[in-house]
Formats: sequence, C-alpha cells, structure tokens
Amino acid sequence: MDSHWTPADIPDLSGRTALITGANSGIGHRTARVLAERGARVLLAGRRPEPLADAARRLRADVPGARLETVEIDLADLGAIREAAAPLAAAETLDLLVNNAGVMDVPERRLTRDGLELTVGTNHLGHFALTAHLMPALRRSAAARVVTVSAVAAAWRSGDLADLMSERGYRPMSAYAKSKRANVVFTRELARRLAGGAHRAVAVHPGSAITDLQRHTSTSRTGRLILAVASRTLMGSADGAAWPSLYAATHPGVVNGAYLGPAGRDQTSGTPKPVRLPAGADDPDVGAWLWRESERLTGVTFPVPQS
Repeated sequence: MDSHWTPADIPDLSGRTALITGANSGIGHRTARVLAERGARVLLAGRRPEPLADAARRLRADVPGARLETVEIDLADLGAIREAAAPLAAAETLDLLVNNAGVMDVPERRLTRDGLELTVGTNHLGHFALTAHLMPALRRSAAARVVTVSAVAAAWRSGDLADLMSERGYRPMSAYAKSKRANVVFTRELARRLAGGAHRAVAVHPGSAITDLQRHTSTSRTGRLILAVASRTLMGSADGAAWPSLYAATHPGVVNGAYLGPAGRDQTSGTPKPVRLPAGADDPDVGAWLWRESERLTGVTFPVPQS
C-alpha cells in the first residue's frame, strides 16, 4: 500500500455511484465532498430530510456541478430501511456503499422501532439490513465495495459480543464498543462470502477524532470524561478521520476483508494502513454466529452465497 497517500491521489470517479449513510455531517459529509469532487455521483443518506437538504446545499456550494441526491434512511427502523432501499435495489448500479452513520453513548438502554437495543440496532444491524437490501444494486457493479466504519472502541474488552442486545446489563460505551466490533466481524464474514469475486468488503476506523457524533451524543458521565481528556490529548480533525473511508473506497490496492486505520502513532492522521483486528474478529465461527444472529434479529436473509 502507498506510504504517502492523500485524498489528492484519488482517481477520477466519473460514472461511479456511491451511497453514504450519515452523510449530512462529520466524517460522512467530508467523505461525500471528496467523492463528489472526484466526479462520483453521491447519494447522501440520512434520517431527516432537513439536514440532508442542508448538506446537499453546502456540498453544491463547495463543489459546483456536484452530482448529488438525498435518500432518507432511518437505520433504527427496519421497515424504513427496506422501503428506502427498494427503489435503489430495483434500478440502481451501486459501486460504493459507505456504512458510516452511527450513534454513541446513549445514556440508558433504549430500543429501536423493532425492539432492538438502539446502539447495536443502528450501528450494526441497521447497516447489515441496508447492505442486504442493496445487494442487487451492488451486484450490478463490476467491482463494488462495501466500506463499514468501525472505531478504536472495537478493540475494547467491553466490546465482547456476548449479550449482544445488552439484556443482562447496559452500559453506554460498552454497547457502542459491541456495535463497532460487530462492524468488523460483519465485514470479515461478508468478505469470506464474497471471496473469489471482484467485490470487496472493507472495514475502517477513523482514529481518534472530534466529530459531530461525539459532540452531540456524549451525555453520560463516563462519555463526557473520555471526550474531555481525549479532546485535549489525542483527537484530530474529522477531515483527517475521513481518510480511511476514502482510501478503502477508492484505492486499487485495498484487499477484500481489510481493516484499515490512520498510520500515525497518535491514531489521528496519516496515510491509512492495515491495523490489528479486535479479538475474535477473524474467527469464522464468530462471524457465522453473528451473521445468523443478525439475520434472526432483523428478519433479513442476506442474499450472498457463501463460497
């Protein structure tokens, strides 16, 4: 992999279509801007129409001539995911899917519309269902990529996937760590099921960066303490935090199943590189178990035959 890559090295993406969840702010918005600058048609996905419209307006001001569309997708509502994905699956060719949106540090155990724990239900299960529903559009691409944004929290001990729905006990940042480890395990299992073809599944973590996710959702005492300390010592910008997503989505050398993060020692910046997987994330038994659980919890049968 390139040792001195920057987003300026991204090739022309004219003729490519990308869908990015959480594209109205933070890392997702910055990812969308760069892909649009390189000529991609970008579908900005988010939960509410007003922030999406504002994001599109800002991007058009920054990138004259940008090809942008908005898609309302509530990742905490399986029915809404299915309805939003249906017209895309029926007619679109999707080259890039960036599963970026997420919630963090929800102070008490809350449920999605479908009765799933909100953090894992949104960050992992919502994206699992969305990716499944969009597989027909991804298959129309000659070499589609599914990029799923995890976090350094995926490596925390509290991210163990036992008690996935936090039914035996709930802690805000443990639920977040579980969701982020599930992102990586899902990616590795999807990569196994895509093996032998041109499609690729890649996971990334953005390093330690100040983003809108942390500013607006860190409400517990533990979360506020972590954010206060990290913001003074470790955290970089959301612009740099978008580099792993952009690299994973566009670099020709990225391999199926890779897990990428910033190269800098402080984990806030630098050319993305392969990083160590969280404990158990590469275990095929763990991947198969999470896949079965995800299908059971969402009621979605993922249309990817295992090789």
